[in-house]
Amino acid sequence: MAARTDVTQTVTTPVDLAEGVVDAVVVDHAVDLPVVGRTIVVNLARTPAVLGGPPTRPLLPFSSTILADATVEHAERVMLLRVGDDVSGITGAPQWCHFADLLPAFPRETGLYRGPRTLVGTTTFDPAEALGEERVGVPAEFEVWVNLWFAPEGTDCSIHNRHDFIEIHSQVHGYGRMQKFRADDHTTLYEDQLMGPGHTPPVPFCRTRADGGFSYPWHQYRADTDCVWLAVEYHRTGER
Repeated sequence: MAARTDVTQTVTTPVDLAEGVVDAVVVDHAVDLPVVGRTIVVNLARTPAVLGGPPTRPLLPFSSTILADATVEHAERVMLLRVGDDVSGITGAPQWCHFADLLPAFPRETGLYRGPRTLVGTTTFDPAEALGEERVGVPAEFEVWVNLWFAPEGTDCSIHNRHDFIEIHSQVHGYGRMQKFRADDHTTLYEDQLMGPGHTPPVPFCRTRADGGFSYPWHQYRADTDCVWLAVEYHRTGER
């Protein structure tokens, strides 16, 4: 269990991701943080958060859970999200748009929508260690950006394999899948990770490259029901 250090004041910052549909805050240096009602808690830091008990237990880096009227005993940086049962109006929230409006080459017939992106802080870590690689890398500073996505039931959100950052996904509403493929072809599926509310795949999909970038397999998100999920992006400082 990580040692508790109460040396910095807790800072709570509201994050407008989907006004009126999803309430979100980022809490830095949380100490005895009450979590009221049913809430998704995402650990954005590279140190474990400690959740109240009994018994107390760690919330590992790059992971999430659902708490209900509980306590985060201490955490470097966590995000709290509360969502209602009805997300049908989310794409009408301010700054939401179809992904084709941001990337013209994206197929307009694919129902994929993205909300506003927000910078919530910086963090320093060794990306090789964070990605579970069997080597020691060089620590680097990363900007942490967050945003929500929405896709309706039955949507394949497009197979792709390029990102210039480390990305994690946390399920917020509905049920979907993060899928890996051997090629840009749905018939080459080789891993299918189920995503329910409060779930984040335990290790990001990417690995480091010799040039300092990140290598991803062919992958996509698939919505089994109407789905909302959180994307957290870790960009090397100055490279976004």
